[in-house]
Amino acid sequence: MKQTVRSILHALLICSLSASAFAAEAVSDKQAPALTPQPVASQPAPTSAQKPAEAATVKQGVRLGHVDIARVAAESEMGKAGQAEMLDLKNKLQGQIEAKRKQLEKQQAAIEAKFKTLTPPQRAAKAKEFQKKVDEFQKFGLKSEKELQAKQEEFADKLFKAIERASAELGKAKGLAIVVIKRELLYLGSGVDAQDVTDDIIKMMDKK
Repeated sequence: MKQTVRSILHALLICSLSASAFAAEAVSDKQAPALTPQPVASQPAPTSAQKPAEAATVKQGVRLGHVDIARVAAESEMGKAGQAEMLDLKNKLQGQIEAKRKQLEKQQAAIEAKFKTLTPPQRAAKAKEFQKKVDEFQKFGLKSEKELQAKQEEFADKLFKAIERASAELGKAKGLAIVVIKRELLYLGSGVDAQDVTDDIIKMMDKK
């Protein structure tokens, strides 16, 4: 699951970025139906084995929190700083790629301008030399792409861990049974008290 959430955060970083933590389970008590009063003399105190079927029952209630990680990535200080850093790196790498591309175009134009004056061996040598530079340009492009992707994955992992820590702390403070990613909520039973804790998570992370 953690790998899936990291992938989601990574995708959010590329386009513009689940934390889950278990806390103490909350228990809500249900009032037992009142028994018909009986005279003290004719009603002995019931033992544990003599408890009537109408005795009090405890209903387990589930309190759940869900987090919109897209909002955390877009609105938290950590998310905004990370996306700004990724954008700066992307622009830097794109600038370098564009400069190398223009340089290649100039070299190609120069070779084509005097291509007819070259002998066949000279033409073959120029073509081989230019192809080598094209290959180097393509390798640089792939290297730049991998560098950006690695940085995005690194930050997605860092953001995920921050969300996870904040979710654990908030879950304990609010008495939530579990905190999950919002997009994973496909169905909630009537006995589940679900609440959006995204704003709380963002505030908690900003304080950190």
